[in-house]
Amino acid sequence: MKNITLDINDTIYEISIEEEDRLIDVIREKLKLTGTKEGCGEGECGACSVIIDGEIINSCLVMAFQVENKKITTIEGVKEDYLKQSFIDVGAVQCGFCTPGMILSGKVILDNHENPTKEVIREGISGNLCRCTGYNKIVDAIYNTSKVRRDN
Repeated sequence: MKNITLDINDTIYEISIEEEDRLIDVIREKLKLTGTKEGCGEGECGACSVIIDGEIINSCLVMAFQVENKKITTIEGVKEDYLKQSFIDVGAVQCGFCTPGMILSGKVILDNHENPTKEVIREGISGNLCRCTGYNKIVDAIYNTSKVRRDN
């Protein structure tokens, strides 16, 4: 066992881990933040996406000890209610499995691009698989959020 410090959603956690503990396992099983989903376990689907120091990362591919003292955001830490609401308003939430990763990807896109084009948005969410929506509504939700942010 090893003790590490994790900064998740602006809360500091002192936690004991095994060296082989993946970040997703610590988030879901030890910290009970279950919004982060495990899909493929191979970094292909994006269901386990989290933001680490401003970048979207698949938490199934990261060992917990690798992110000590880095700033981590899970879906529970996203405070942009307008982004979440936009997903609901345009019908971008269906089964909901990909939604946390898509919203986190959308947040990173919006944090890095004041006025993203739909092409930029499509590229930004490309690491996330959705089997329900066909992506257009997800792109619209992020695009509409960028317009709301500009207008406010």
